[in-house]
Amino acid sequence: MFTATLLTNPAAPNLDRALVESLRNAWGGGEAHWLAEGEAAEFPLAIKPDTLWTVWEDLQKAHVDLVLQPTEGRRKKMLLADMDSTMIEQECIDELADEAGVGERVKDITARAMNGELDFEGALTERVGLLKGLDESVISRVLAERITFMPGGKALLATMKANGAYAALVSGGFTAFTAKVASELGFDENRANTLLVENEKLTGAVGYPILGREAKVQALKEITARLGLAHEDVLAVGDGANDLGMLGLAGAGVALHAKPSVAAECDIRINHGDLTALLYIQGYAKSDFVGL
Repeated sequence: MFTATLLTNPAAPNLDRALVESLRNAWGGGEAHWLAEGEAAEFPLAIKPDTLWTVWEDLQKAHVDLVLQPTEGRRKKMLLADMDSTMIEQECIDELADEAGVGERVKDITARAMNGELDFEGALTERVGLLKGLDESVISRVLAERITFMPGGKALLATMKANGAYAALVSGGFTAFTAKVASELGFDENRANTLLVENEKLTGAVGYPILGREAKVQALKEITARLGLAHEDVLAVGDGANDLGMLGLAGAGVALHAKPSVAAECDIRINHGDLTALLYIQGYAKSDFVGL
């Protein structure tokens, strides 16, 4: 059995009952269940429709996301999340670069790296090098003034953890940011790269080994082994090329507002919903959410 879930942006809910019923009828699905009026609905299917991606493309024009998953096991026991442009709305290194006066140059490198056009480690080393001499105190200012959480994150963490799940934040960014984000959102652990500092100024270097694509895969393997979980028990979410390894290994890999080249490699693509979409695709109704 499969479950089809239709989602919209909770800030501008526009999921129409007629649309849901029309698709359910066309695919011969079971009775539709509304997870949140105007925001999310689901219905069961016996077989995977041949027209899935054609319908998906049509629904994108209506600002509706469509996700099809095996029904069994879709409620996960672990969340493994990227940070930049996933749990927060910014790229931390870009914000630091703005403060250092090299914002546009660094943003270009970041965009190309996240799209898979550049080697992640080389791109990170180059960008951090451009931050040399920046006061360490700028990190705290950026955290306080520039960083905002992706909508739905607190509900996602609180709800999954209330239902027994473990949550890990694994970032190609920096521990100075992941520690704060993990603490505020309720992650159980966080892993990231370290910005090296001397005399209260950034040295322009990053600590080794650099946490990139393979380190995220390794984190998934290590944490599941430690907790006695299977890879199928993991819901992973990210937006960049360095997330593809963990997204592919997890039981459910979600490309959230991802670069086109990244989304193209993932079966679960959320382009319009926020982080509460990760609860809806597990079958949680809005009335089940914790921390809203």
